[in-house]
Amino acid sequence: MTTRSENQKSGPADKVVHVQIENGHALVTIDNPPVNALAVTVRRGLMEALAKVNDAKCETAALICAGRTFVAGGDISEFAGPPPLPHLPDVLSAIEASDTPFIAVMHGTVLGGGLELALACAYRIADKATRFGLPEVNLGLIPGAGGTQRLPRLIGLERAARMASIGKPVTAKDFAGWGGLDQIFEGDRMAAIAAFRANLPARPDMTSARAVEDADLTALTAEVKKAAKGSNAPLIALETTALAAKLPFAEGAAIERQTHLDLRSSSQSRALRRLFFAGRSVTRPARLKSVDTAPVNHVAIVGGGLMGAGIAASCLAAGHRVTMIERDEPSAEAGHGRVEAIIAKDLASGRINQDKADARRAGFTASAGYAGAFDADIAIEAVFEDADVKRAVFGELSAVMRQDAPIATNTSYLDPNMISEGMPGPDRFLGLHFFSPANIMKLVEVVGTSATSDRTMATAFAFARGLGKIPVETGVCDGFIGNRILSAYRRQADYMVADGASPYEVDAAMRELGMPLGPYELQDRTGLQISWANRKRQRASGTWPGRYVEIADQLCELGRLGRGSPTNRGWYDHSDGPGKPDPEVEAIVQTYRAEHGAKHESFSRDEIVLRVMAAIVNEAHLILEEGIAFAPEDIDVVWTEGYGFPKHLGGLMFWAEETGMAKLRAAFAAMQAQSPGSWKAAKPFA
Repeated sequence: MTTRSENQKSGPADKVVHVQIENGHALVTIDNPPVNALAVTVRRGLMEALAKVNDAKCETAALICAGRTFVAGGDISEFAGPPPLPHLPDVLSAIEASDTPFIAVMHGTVLGGGLELALACAYRIADKATRFGLPEVNLGLIPGAGGTQRLPRLIGLERAARMASIGKPVTAKDFAGWGGLDQIFEGDRMAAIAAFRANLPARPDMTSARAVEDADLTALTAEVKKAAKGSNAPLIALETTALAAKLPFAEGAAIERQTHLDLRSSSQSRALRRLFFAGRSVTRPARLKSVDTAPVNHVAIVGGGLMGAGIAASCLAAGHRVTMIERDEPSAEAGHGRVEAIIAKDLASGRINQDKADARRAGFTASAGYAGAFDADIAIEAVFEDADVKRAVFGELSAVMRQDAPIATNTSYLDPNMISEGMPGPDRFLGLHFFSPANIMKLVEVVGTSATSDRTMATAFAFARGLGKIPVETGVCDGFIGNRILSAYRRQADYMVADGASPYEVDAAMRELGMPLGPYELQDRTGLQISWANRKRQRASGTWPGRYVEIADQLCELGRLGRGSPTNRGWYDHSDGPGKPDPEVEAIVQTYRAEHGAKHESFSRDEIVLRVMAAIVNEAHLILEEGIAFAPEDIDVVWTEGYGFPKHLGGLMFWAEETGMAKLRAAFAAMQAQSPGSWKAAKPFA
């Protein structure tokens, strides 16, 4: 049995790492919730546990973690300064050299430093549902405790390089098949430990002594470069992993460690770490943390178009029962078919198995009429962007649903106060702005009305998180956070096109910055009719700000509504495969310039980027000043998750800090001279 001296609490480290010794075998438990991160207290605890185990001359030491997962990474909060002692590489080297062999017994997710810890153990066994990965590249880093050097010695260079550079986790089945595990178990891990100890294999050679066969990484390098889109860490991780085939372990590990430390202070890593923390803080507003939420099992969705189908698919994937409501049976059948297509695609791709596909189908119904929403716990309308249509939907839902069940509009621009005005139970109405395709995009803007209760807001946030989304609270304005900034983006792009830039030059400049699509490519992808309808609404209400450029309107009037429209044309010609610049568009632009006496200026790519970004950042600051967004991080999360702004640039506000406001103020002054009376200056630009 474990003696009192062996469990004696001697300091903070013992609170997160515990040792039990029985019959010559040790059980070392890491208990550092929520994800057992390798904080300094854990590292110290492991060193003390190691000493206890070796002093007792244990035959084996099984290393387990309490809670829902094995170690899921390092303590990211430590990355901003010098790493405190003991350093993780030293801890892992000590475990690897231990007289008592360590058995890593894993469940949940084994990520980053957690996988490096497992690699330093003599043996590795895992529950069959465990997943393994080196996701450091997602924070602008590479492994820093031998991961790029031990992993190739275990599973081979190409597979290790892929894991380190792509950053996606792999299954226990795959990892074991590559040689990464000694055993997969199911069920009681203590029984699995006993069975493994009873037939303990010969202790393998130190992983650092194994030779690594070289591999041709040319194809992987091209794949990583394409996927990285300007992020530095993935290629650095690949190159560092490749050292395992060229250098002794100690030399390769030393280079890896120094590279990791250098990257910690890089702009890209600081940007990605800031987004990491922001993505967690914005999803749980402080004022709602103590507010009770209502359970959500049944979701009613009104509208079976692409957006409604995407929302329905997300809800089904999260295990909810879903009722889709359409105006008539043919429309309901069409909506059902769209959801079925998403399920079938997920099944064919291997993202889900047949059992999950069947469960989703069983939980879904689509029909005409609102009767099926009577017992829904939440309803989301996803119909046309028309206030009267949306109000009619709210009225129908209010008539059949419980008065405490939240009802949300998926509007992109309209005021939820206006849509819900006069409805019974005003505290249950709000906006939930999903982004298309809703079954893939993670961002959801949560828009409270002047009457929305905290319980409704808390329920909406919990519901969105349960879908695997990133909910961000936004105040009410035209377009909320994301689309309001997008409108400024498009306006400034249009002004430059009207005054001399080609739309294709603007797109190229923004892609060079790192955007996946330029503003005109994006319009072709999403459909020009959406922004056209919004412009007409704003002009009719007198709220359009400043100068108006009609070029996009002219394209819409010609039926050029983008890719997939009847003409299959927009700013680009999509009639023959990938979109190509269209001479007809260039002619329309030239005619517009001539009719409006444009200056025919020439803009460099840097000028295009700076002016577009000045417009965007200025609008972002106005949104903060007006209280539409509550923190700069809210804006950064919205634009990286919803609009494709490069994550390694940290979001709009971080990019502005790094670029310098002096440059942006100069660009903003040039914008004001270009389009007088069109821009309200936020305080940093005034």
